[in-house]
Amino acid sequence: HRQLRLVALEDQTVVLRLRSDRRDDLVTERTRTLSRLHVLLGELHPGGAEHKLTAARAAALLRRVHPITPVDLERKRIARELLTDVRRLDRQVKTASQAIGTAVRDHGTTLTQVYGVGPVLAAKLVGHAGDITRFPDRDHFASYTGTAPIEASSGDRRRHRLNRGGNRQLNCALHLIAVCQIRDPSPGQAYYRRKLAEAKTPEEARRSLKRHLSNVVHAHLTADHRRRTPPS
Repeated sequence: HRQLRLVALEDQTVVLRLRSDRRDDLVTERTRTLSRLHVLLGELHPGGAEHKLTAARAAALLRRVHPITPVDLERKRIARELLTDVRRLDRQVKTASQAIGTAVRDHGTTLTQVYGVGPVLAAKLVGHAGDITRFPDRDHFASYTGTAPIEASSGDRRRHRLNRGGNRQLNCALHLIAVCQIRDPSPGQAYYRRKLAEAKTPEEARRSLKRHLSNVVHAHLTADHRRRTPPS
């Protein structure tokens, strides 16, 4: 069938997806371990630990804790183990981020030219989009990213609802870019303010910006593909 994709060898986009997913796993594990450590420090130290806990702050707090009871001694022992895990995960996340930066530079994507897109988000976008030619146009790509609203009209009343489908990794990446652009002076901030001036709610304006950013990402990925593909 003409609409079916041709079988092709896996390319560099798969490498970027694998490295992006691996870094996400490490960050998730670090957050979970840090949360466990935060709970133990709250039980060991009056007033608990700071909300934004780091390995250095946890170590400083543990040095001030001098448990007496067997229970608190065990709490401190486990807290030290968790602190060792956090430090290891910090190193692994840093190494994974550096590897992603190198892979993104080697790939040569222009997505890092978009405001708010660094190597980590670029790797996620390229990796999870895959072969951009499998999307006939930017509207199909927006549907895949979950940024295209779904029509939910009834009778004469026309309305649309939020699309909760699509690739959630791409949707999350576009959300992060949108939040960054709304916060800082950027083309996205100007776009967002125009939507507010059109009487859209902040949430509706943000969704519109995500849809617009999906088009921007599609344009960059398409241009990158054309640049790398020799003319026939």
